[in-house]
Amino acid sequence: MSKKKLMPIGTAAKKAGISRQSLQYYLMVGLLDPTEVTPTGRRLFDEKIIERIKLIKKLNKSGYPLRAIRELFLEGRTNLKGSKK
Repeated sequence: MSKKKLMPIGTAAKKAGISRQSLQYYLMVGLLDPTEVTPTGRRLFDEKIIERIKLIKKLNKSGYPLRAIRELFLEGRTNLKGSKK
């Protein structure tokens, strides 16, 4: 396991400037995945996820609905996977 600084959901939400409930919603609708899930089911997050949450907030505040943001992220993953030939 790498030495990433991982934080629980409450800490991650606070650091990203959103509520814990908003972070849970982002997880539920597929905008985010936890960095790691412990054997007991605890979801942990790193700084990369915090930055992604901040990007989601900016896009949403600019008028993009969460559904469109999710589609952009999914499209980006597909394009990245497809370009690694």
